[in-house]
Amino acid sequence: MSTLMHFEGGNALAPHQVQALLPRLQAINPRISGLHARFVHWVAMDQALPPGELDKLAALLTYGDAHEAAPEGELIVVAPRLGTVSPWASKATDIAHNCGLAIRRVERVTEYRIAVKAGVIGALMGSFGGGFGGGFGGAAKPLAAQDMQAIAALLHDRMTESVLASREDARHLFDEKQGAPMAHVDVLGQGRQALDEANVTFGLALSDDEIEYLVTAFTGLKRNPTDVELTMFAQANSEHCRHKIFNAQFTIDGQAQDLSMFGMIRNTEKLNPQHTVVAYSDNASVMEGHAIERWMPAGYTNAPQYQARDELAHVLMKVETHNHPTAISPFPGASTGAGGEIRDEGATGRGSRPKSGLTGFSVSNLHLPGTNEPWEQHPVGKPEHIASPLQIMTEGPL
Repeated sequence: MSTLMHFEGGNALAPHQVQALLPRLQAINPRISGLHARFVHWVAMDQALPPGELDKLAALLTYGDAHEAAPEGELIVVAPRLGTVSPWASKATDIAHNCGLAIRRVERVTEYRIAVKAGVIGALMGSFGGGFGGGFGGAAKPLAAQDMQAIAALLHDRMTESVLASREDARHLFDEKQGAPMAHVDVLGQGRQALDEANVTFGLALSDDEIEYLVTAFTGLKRNPTDVELTMFAQANSEHCRHKIFNAQFTIDGQAQDLSMFGMIRNTEKLNPQHTVVAYSDNASVMEGHAIERWMPAGYTNAPQYQARDELAHVLMKVETHNHPTAISPFPGASTGAGGEIRDEGATGRGSRPKSGLTGFSVSNLHLPGTNEPWEQHPVGKPEHIASPLQIMTEGPL
């Protein structure tokens, strides 16, 4: 059984972040007067560390602005999604291991304190020292449960985080659960009907031709597919990965088209390949560059001496779209798209060095608070799980 310890950290919100969040919190309940947030680090280890290593770990987890004591208020604890290992934890644990600390994992949670103003009567009674039977005092009335739910929804990302009732509940980040056994879908016994039902139950979004393909494939293999196999097939064969629509053959007004949509895009470069080094065959495209002066090792190895020399440097360019993730969770969705862009550029050829990037957002009417523009008179609404245009533009930019 592992040992768990927690280390209190610094401020989790900069002043400008508090200023941006406070009006949105007050829109939920006007009695909210302030917001404070701090990091708390939870560390799992197989055995307790000796005092010297504990001091080293505490120093490692001391960073950023020191947290000022927050006033009493409603507590909301936001943790990485239970059952997952957060990206922050993965990197922080590696750093701790490189520092010689024998820990299993370190995770970080954020504790929010919501300051609430006392009502008029409560404030008045508080000025008299909390008298009048002791039932009033100066304490603020707790926020209603529905207000707390709305505040929690505002302060956490439902895709990657969980809301906890107390600090101690963060221990569940390290719960180890037994893996569920694989399930089999009875294609041999029920045929296509079994896959149709699995398609809905598992949310696979398989098309009719994909279902027919799977029925034929597993009938030929004389065995039933597992839920894992079907899920992997659905992801690897998804539109995101395979670009099936872009590569599909189109018939318009009864006339079969010579080129798919992707073929049309490729055809432009095929007809006019000037200055193209790499196109449609690597993680990014490369255009002819020119000789530049670079400061590099004297030889083509890790020589200790550096010198300036002329080198041919090509220009690499790539575009990444991340529409749906950004619409669901603006900042994580946009940052994952930017990360994928950097990854693909850095993994082109024998490796490249990304220099700059541009992130653009295209949204519909913003419906800014306090405005009522003529073109926004008839809002069409949005699905519940999709962020509003205003949320995307205020939360998404990196």
